[in-house]
Amino acid sequence: MSVRFPKVASLKNAASLRARLEELGCPLPCDDEILPAPDSPMAKAIALPPSVPGASGEAAGPRVENRWVIHPMEGWDGTREGRPTELTRRRWRRFGQSGAGWIWGGEAVAVRADGRANPHQLLINEENAPAIGALRRELLETARMAAESDEARVSGRPPLVGLQLTHSGRWSRPTEAGPAPRIAFRHPILDARVGVTDDSALWSDRELEDLIGDYARAAALAQAEGFDFVDLKHCHGYLLHEFLSARHRPGRFGGPLLEDRTRLCFEILDAVRDAAPGLAVGVRLSAFDRVPHRPAETDQAESKRSLGPGTPEPHPVPYDLGFGIDPQAPEQSDLGETIALTRSLVKAGVRWFNVSAGSPYYVPHIQRPAAFPPSDGYSPPEDPLMGVARLLQAARTLKQEVPEAIVVSTGWTYLQDYLPHTAQACVREGWFDAVGLGRMVLSYPELPADVMAGRPLQRRLLCRTFSDCTTAPRNGMVSGCYPLDTFYKERPEHENLDRLKRGAS
Repeated sequence: MSVRFPKVASLKNAASLRARLEELGCPLPCDDEILPAPDSPMAKAIALPPSVPGASGEAAGPRVENRWVIHPMEGWDGTREGRPTELTRRRWRRFGQSGAGWIWGGEAVAVRADGRANPHQLLINEENAPAIGALRRELLETARMAAESDEARVSGRPPLVGLQLTHSGRWSRPTEAGPAPRIAFRHPILDARVGVTDDSALWSDRELEDLIGDYARAAALAQAEGFDFVDLKHCHGYLLHEFLSARHRPGRFGGPLLEDRTRLCFEILDAVRDAAPGLAVGVRLSAFDRVPHRPAETDQAESKRSLGPGTPEPHPVPYDLGFGIDPQAPEQSDLGETIALTRSLVKAGVRWFNVSAGSPYYVPHIQRPAAFPPSDGYSPPEDPLMGVARLLQAARTLKQEVPEAIVVSTGWTYLQDYLPHTAQACVREGWFDAVGLGRMVLSYPELPADVMAGRPLQRRLLCRTFSDCTTAPRNGMVSGCYPLDTFYKERPEHENLDRLKRGAS
């Protein structure tokens, strides 16, 4: 039977949200009124510490003009060669319209062809780098024009723009031929999901040496194209995240010790710095994980379109196949190793962290709380507000334990009407440094600008977590907000998507 819970849109005010969070046992600060600039904590600039090696604690880094951050997203809309299309450029222009001071990576860009998560993911190489660099320039030009045309904009200073570098690892699908996983270690549950039946998909230590060079070359290309930083993606089940859990991998890049499981991370970091001296580095990190979930059996009396609530796959206890998870109680987080890794990265000169969790492939309710699942997912096993609170609490813990780190938080979209109220309160109380938006900016990119200008929210544009932006690419279509963005409503994929959803069981 599906879990029932009140939808955020049905809550009358911020007090109602606070009451619901208290009822769930996961309170969050939430202000009754949204303050405009200059009084809003969200409009305060951050003088970032440098995220480069050798900088002292007092050294000055770049400045971002407010506390809003745009997360990197994949659009499934590049060319087969990995170059941007007009759909990609439109998305980046909308990032520029947002008013956010920090564009964290913009797009998940593969460092080599076999690491693409889909056949239309961007790929950075010598041929494609100029077109990817043009995305940054177009974003900045759009931001400049938006600032000039809106007198209420807090600042006309350009946003800080990075590029996220990734290899999709287990979730690689570089061609239409289907999954082509490359794995860090054998996983008894996830191997079956991607068709791994033997060790042929395992990376050898020698192959990883080549991969390190691929990251270094990609970073040098990003620096040459003017990006302010690169993000070494360690989240959402992709390759570098999976290595953090590689306790059962032999060789120098795996084993029981965290030092061995993070060796690949630090060797890539060293290679990037050799290839791109002075380029800042950030890390988007899944701070905790969970046992992979699947839909539970549903009551036959329910609608045939109903997906069962998520339930953990059968698993051993202790469960030592995840990062930031308590092996003895795998339904709970244990951030000890997450904190240790963050401290080690800070010691190595990395100061900027974007905190996420889990993976959209096997625990989407942990990674992006939503009321409605994608077509291949499961119904929420809990009120999604619990998932929001869990994500924000993890970012808060990391900031408390490693105060010298700059921490960007994740998990905001499901708060919908009360996103600005909660963001303002959390930043004011020092839970973390900045608020990162993902799906919300697909439907409502100007939310940060509207909030800081004191304008009412455009409720018709607020993402209600219908998950069409996930269902579409899972079925070979480009990603976008089909329910709320008129541009995508008018595309032919919209009708196909509706037909697909009507037939989902």
